[in-house]
Amino acid sequence: MAETIGFVGVGLMGHGMAKNLLKAGHPVTVIAHRNRAPVEDLVALGASEVATLEELGSASSIIHICAPGSPDVERIVAALMPSMPAGAVIVDCSTSDPNSTVALAAQLETDGFHMADAPLGGTPVQAEAGELATMVGASPEIFERIKPVLSAWAKSIVHLGHIGTGHKMKLLNNFLSLGYAAMYSEALALSEKVGISIEQFDSVIRGSRMDCGFYQTFMGHALEGNREAHKFTLSNAVKDLKYLESMADGVTLSNPIGNAVKNSFAQATSAGGDGPEDYVPHLVDYVRKRNGLS
Repeated sequence: MAETIGFVGVGLMGHGMAKNLLKAGHPVTVIAHRNRAPVEDLVALGASEVATLEELGSASSIIHICAPGSPDVERIVAALMPSMPAGAVIVDCSTSDPNSTVALAAQLETDGFHMADAPLGGTPVQAEAGELATMVGASPEIFERIKPVLSAWAKSIVHLGHIGTGHKMKLLNNFLSLGYAAMYSEALALSEKVGISIEQFDSVIRGSRMDCGFYQTFMGHALEGNREAHKFTLSNAVKDLKYLESMADGVTLSNPIGNAVKNSFAQATSAGGDGPEDYVPHLVDYVRKRNGLS
């Protein structure tokens, strides 16, 4: 049976993913939230638009969700369930709380449905190109069923194990990247304080063993003034680090570095960096201001 795809959340990442699903020949149904532009573009490419989550649920055998966090995912799933066909699969591509994911999966299984967590690695540019990475938590049977669909938008697909493991790995991944961002921001502020320019700092780090892809996108703002170098919001960073803290608490693990990274981002959001266009590389601006740099 051919899979029919529903997509909730065709924003920065979801638009490219849904576009590549259409390109691969999958029938795709979408729903608008606040920004109609990506929906209209997808409809022009062949997607069907519906007005309600209930309609989207009834039209789809595999439903992707790209939402800000677990409360949103829980609300969306509750609205979808009454109309979904038996055996339908929810694929949560959000960065969610693994505890919520496991509980949702159990509820779905009780009602004859399935769930997989397939959070994303990559940028909106990679989403448009169909070159994202995804780390998947799902039963072997469900993973085999959804893998051909994931292949439409993901270049790297890693099946980590049972439900929830994808979201756990995504939190670890984001801990590393956001930890880098916090360190880069403090290092750049200190560099300026001691008389070393951003350009001089970059000339030493770039191309060295301390260089990496994340460093290069992060420095797009600090070095070149590109405010859209890495479009992941400061408020989402705080959310993910809170989920990480909860995961550590659940296994009685002390995570002082995780708390320090969370506090760095929390200070930025409390100082005004909580808007939809306040991105992770902008953390450097808030660290500079805290330290008396213009």
